[in-house]
Amino acid sequence: MTSLSPKKTIAVIVGTRPEAIKLAPVIRSLQASKTLQPLTISTSQHAEMTAQIFSSFGITPDLDLRVMRPRQSLWDLTALLSTSLGELFNGNRIDAVVVQGDTTSAFVGGLCAFYHKIPVAHVEAGLRSHDRYSPFPEELNRVMLSRLANWHFAPTDFSASLLRAENIPEDSIFVSGNTVVDALQWMISHSTPSHLPAGVPENPQLILVTCHRRENIGAPMRSVALAIKHLSAMHPEIHFLFPLHPNPSVRENVRPVLVDQPGISLCEPLNHDEFLSALRQSRFVLSDSGGVQEEATALGKPVLVLRRETERPEGVTAGTLRLIGTDVQDIIRETENLLTNPAAYESMTNGSNVFGDGHAAEHITRILEEKLNPPAPARASEPRIAAFDLMH
Repeated sequence: MTSLSPKKTIAVIVGTRPEAIKLAPVIRSLQASKTLQPLTISTSQHAEMTAQIFSSFGITPDLDLRVMRPRQSLWDLTALLSTSLGELFNGNRIDAVVVQGDTTSAFVGGLCAFYHKIPVAHVEAGLRSHDRYSPFPEELNRVMLSRLANWHFAPTDFSASLLRAENIPEDSIFVSGNTVVDALQWMISHSTPSHLPAGVPENPQLILVTCHRRENIGAPMRSVALAIKHLSAMHPEIHFLFPLHPNPSVRENVRPVLVDQPGISLCEPLNHDEFLSALRQSRFVLSDSGGVQEEATALGKPVLVLRRETERPEGVTAGTLRLIGTDVQDIIRETENLLTNPAAYESMTNGSNVFGDGHAAEHITRILEEKLNPPAPARASEPRIAAFDLMH
């Protein structure tokens, strides 16, 4: 696979659906570069879902590592990723590695690049919840990546300030905006409105639900499901759409409570344009997803965040996000408030560009071009030899 191209090869590591969404604009931008070329590596942490995203953006991965196993532990995934990526980096010329966010694929990709002395670019750097177990293992993954990375692409001024507070060198931090806004704008301009899944009525008052975080699996996720069941009974005019993450542990906690309940549609994961269509048609969202918080903020869709902290406080400041946790009564109270209090609802519908202007990928590519193709140093002029020197 060693390239003879004069372009520098940038390995872009993609494992999960959110990574695919946020790195697709970077991959497309690198494809257009005159001096860089992407080598797109899928680890298949979310195999089917990342394939959907790549298809939507017209991207074909160059390599698929296929490291996932049924009900895999984090340590087993880490070991398989380390071996696969280590062998890849050892046998091929890679000029830089791009990782995104805080997944196990991103962290191990950065670590293996460090082992091979390959520079690392971290997209969406500087997010912090300041609780190492929430989100788990993401919070510690991104903290450790900040020690490994050479270039830190922070989505906002606030995330950049957190990196500075951790003594990350100023000249390695770049405020790029979040590439999720690039992806959102591209998908809106390249897709047609999608039909909602079967079972969802025409023109519903729709509440979109996503819940999959590892720390919410178990009692918290069952609480979310119970709250939705109660709310559906209280508000028959509302329809809940809940695309289920493929993780069996998620389904085991949600389906027994909500399957076949009136006013509730459980469905398979939506592809990106289907999800954005559902998001745009929804009244508001219940979610523990980070990417949804960003997309909803850009679209002015309220999100009741099923967590007690967020590494995206900019959305809370903008007014589109409200942290409510997973307690049944808290979910019911906050949802009721948005359903019955027009002023409370309207106060959360002002869209914001706090997460970017849609040009983050271009900015990232330009910085990488500059860092990997520095101008040649000017040649010093030949010293003039005085006539006196020639005579002596």
